[in-house]
Amino acid sequence: MIYHETTLPGAYLLEIERREDERGYFARVMCGLELASRGLVDHFVQTNHSYNKRSGTLRGMHYQKPPHEEVKLVRCVAGAIYDVIVDLRPGSPTYLKWEGFELTAENGRVLYVPEGFAHGLMALEDETHVTYQVSYPYTPGAESGLRFDDPSIGIVWPGPVTVISEKDASWPDFMPARTLQPSS
Repeated sequence: MIYHETTLPGAYLLEIERREDERGYFARVMCGLELASRGLVDHFVQTNHSYNKRSGTLRGMHYQKPPHEEVKLVRCVAGAIYDVIVDLRPGSPTYLKWEGFELTAENGRVLYVPEGFAHGLMALEDETHVTYQVSYPYTPGAESGLRFDDPSIGIVWPGPVTVISEKDASWPDFMPARTLQPSS
């Protein structure tokens, strides 16, 4: 795998290295030893799958509050998504900055989302499937989020939001007191 640092410290875009032959190709999409050698989280306790019927479906912006923060490894396995992360780590030089990435079944990219980040995605094609591994189990009482269109964050999505859950549409405007505090 090839690790590309993003503009947000601690987040990485991973490129798979395909070994092709007449059957197709083989590639690793996660290697715990490689993650650990870079000082990254290498243990994941849960794998989730989201299916998005229609282009323009938005999921996010989600995070878990301390002490239940989670690292995510996100991969699009059918279709295409625009994947967005927001740095919510107080004291970070990129606090409240965001970055977006196109993940497709074709490009095979994997996004490593560290603790202290909000995460969301928009389906760019109908019938899009996304899998993601998390380092901490979903904890309902620790769930939180940011509004996808919060003007204080300023995320620029690649198109109109056509489908969104009521919960995701009703996250409140950003308030610094709601962000993640560093773990002790």
